Amino acid sequence: MSTGATILHADLDAFYASVEQRDDPRLRGRPVIVGGGVVLAASYEAKARGVRSAMGGRQARRLCPDAVVVPPRMSAYTAASRAVFDIFRETTPLVEGLSVDEAFLDVGGLRRLAGPPEDIAARLRRTVRERVGLPITVGVARTKFLAKVASGVAKPDGLLVVPPEAELAFLHPLPVERLWGVGPVTAAKLRERRIRTVGEVARLGEAALVSLLGAGAGRHLHALAHNRDPRPVQVGRRRGSMGAQHALGRGPHAPADLDAILAGLVDRVTRRMRAAGRSGRTVVLRLRFADYTRATRSHTLGKATDDTRLVRDTARALLCAALPEIGRRGVTLVGVAVTNLDDSHVQLTLPFTPDPGARLDAAVDAVRDRFGTSALTRAVLLGRDTGPEMPRLPD
Repeated sequence: MSTGATILHADLDAFYASVEQRDDPRLRGRPVIVGGGVVLAASYEAKARGVRSAMGGRQARRLCPDAVVVPPRMSAYTAASRAVFDIFRETTPLVEGLSVDEAFLDVGGLRRLAGPPEDIAARLRRTVRERVGLPITVGVARTKFLAKVASGVAKPDGLLVVPPEAELAFLHPLPVERLWGVGPVTAAKLRERRIRTVGEVARLGEAALVSLLGAGAGRHLHALAHNRDPRPVQVGRRRGSMGAQHALGRGPHAPADLDAILAGLVDRVTRRMRAAGRSGRTVVLRLRFADYTRATRSHTLGKATDDTRLVRDTARALLCAALPEIGRRGVTLVGVAVTNLDDSHVQLTLPFTPDPGARLDAAVDAVRDRFGTSALTRAVLLGRDTGPEMPRLPD
């Protein structure tokens, strides 16, 4: 690990909503919600009223009746993201993108050329504001974990530097939810033991955490509670998974509708895999229920594939197994991912198979891969809203 605070975590504030406020002066200073049926993003003015991403639009409007609801403009968000990442790469060649609106930057070797890290971070924020017109928060620390925590504490539109000698004094009073990997379930387990802060996690000891949470989670949280995170900023790392998701309103959803949404998500994922020359072995179904808890189901295939039909059939089996729970609890999000990715050689020729359905699926894939998704639509998707295709980092 670095001996100085040289890692930056840069995170655009309320990204989609900030782009809308930038492009329409009438929205500045007002609560803004992006997306009508389901909230894709909310401005800080709307967040202050309790609105949050993935919330149903009806509930959001009850909480904030004076909010301005705007449709998403994915092309504008993609352009803004690319402009910001250009600034990141002008700042340092060591940039690790996490999503379209956040990245780690290592500036450890730039002191003689560009000054100390805090000056580089301040200049980065100023440049993003002047050239792209968006607010961005930056955390600076010795580790990636602590830099991300610092940016979270500094939001919105802030800069926070955590010097090495003050790391634990900064980290230990924070709530346990600030630790990576602590979601609602893990937080509840810790709070049952009256463990509410990171410092209390650190004092508990590794053996006790392993006994409470299991070996992997216990050791992970013990290390983070002491700010032990040796991971370097990685440039050009290929994805370990590819996925897509669709947010839903809180009303009941028929199994046929969920199956059609699933088909559209699988189409997106496998098309991306073939374009990137990747194949994968594990199909993952992600669900968010009406109470905002989440569940994950997965199945690992015998060999890696990028075949739409095989991935869809596997995901469909996972969804069918989850339908009783969905019926009891409701569902507000469906996601599909393929993990354990390998490099693969992609050809647009049709494989020989006696199954006419498989040959038809392969033909559909070949046409859509070559001519674009608008060239051909699966019948099950006709007249259905499959949701916006979110901006993403290059695969």
